[in-house]
Amino acid sequence: MEQNFTNNFIENQYRELQEYLTEEFINLYDSFSDEKLQLVLSTLHDRLIYYFKIMNDRLPTKDFEAHFWADPSRQLIRVIDCIETVQRKLCNSEYAFDIEPYYNNLIKRCSSFLEKSGGSTIPAHMEKIELYYSIPVFRKRDRIEVKKSAVQLYNLKLLGEGSYANVYVYKDEFYNKNFVLKRAKKDLTDKEIQRFKQEYDEMSRLASPYVVEVYNYDDIRKEYIMEYMDTTLYTYIEKNNSILDMPARKSIGLQILKAFSYIHSKSLLHRDISPNNVLIKKYDDVVVIKVSDFGLVRIPNSDLTSLQTEVKGCFNDPSLQIEGFNNYSLVHEIYALTRLLYFVMTGKTNLNNVKNNKLKCFLEKGTSTMKSSRFQSLEELSKSFKEL
Repeated sequence: MEQNFTNNFIENQYRELQEYLTEEFINLYDSFSDEKLQLVLSTLHDRLIYYFKIMNDRLPTKDFEAHFWADPSRQLIRVIDCIETVQRKLCNSEYAFDIEPYYNNLIKRCSSFLEKSGGSTIPAHMEKIELYYSIPVFRKRDRIEVKKSAVQLYNLKLLGEGSYANVYVYKDEFYNKNFVLKRAKKDLTDKEIQRFKQEYDEMSRLASPYVVEVYNYDDIRKEYIMEYMDTTLYTYIEKNNSILDMPARKSIGLQILKAFSYIHSKSLLHRDISPNNVLIKKYDDVVVIKVSDFGLVRIPNSDLTSLQTEVKGCFNDPSLQIEGFNNYSLVHEIYALTRLLYFVMTGKTNLNNVKNNKLKCFLEKGTSTMKSSRFQSLEELSKSFKEL
């Protein structure tokens, strides 16, 4: 059955790329036994070369930025989206592949500045792209057979329940470690299921030590697996508030800022910031934070970004109650992050009677009722936090 789904997916991609199909690079992909997949990969390789060649006319940028025209920007975004989809869908099949490191980094960099309309701004200091005519961009992954872990109902332990899903923990006997399973509730609408899947898709695209990892979305059961975290930031601070020193608190705060700097670099707003949506992994020598719960993430130009969602997140700006959640912007994210950092530094959610003058000024600026008086960027917020 799984092979049938794989074959059907390859057929779909083959048909979607029909007008562009080319054998130009097919000899680079003869390690893949499926001939249509060879053509799909050859075509995606060809499309990358085509648009990177156009981009090279604007490179190198040296100390300046350069404009990349609207149509090639849109088309390159489509090619990158297609590559990511094919890689993700085939990751558990015999056709699993990796992207050659230089091109993998290049694709990630392009994804950070490409825009769907109006053209794109190529950042400064971008060098001319090396075009691969005789080197495969997609490399078949070496595979070993491992026992597939079976997640049965009897070994799932309920961890929590949200609006869209139930969250369970289970121990994988093969890997001898815990994992989390997030399963959509059965009464969700089609759009809610799409948003649940979108949360997985967005998290799977993020590659940061400060974002919870997700694995293996099951379309049939409407569930996916996540890495297991030890506790929430809220519980960790509550239990250790009396013994945490300032360096430890600052370390946690700086990790949070790095996490959201990365998230914002992907043109995403989390929109549900709270100490319960930041999780803690405790290692022998370090405490690491990871952001989770991207169910309310705001994605530019996405039809699934729900604009009329009720105001969630216990640290959200109260002004959203009047302005409406559809007007959520960076200054609202700054408000919530300021409160989160204040909680890390003090263990308090109550904003009254702040005795430390520097901390009081930091809090007042980040949560000012006058939005123009708040920190206007994450960089400005970070600078102020580092000076505490």
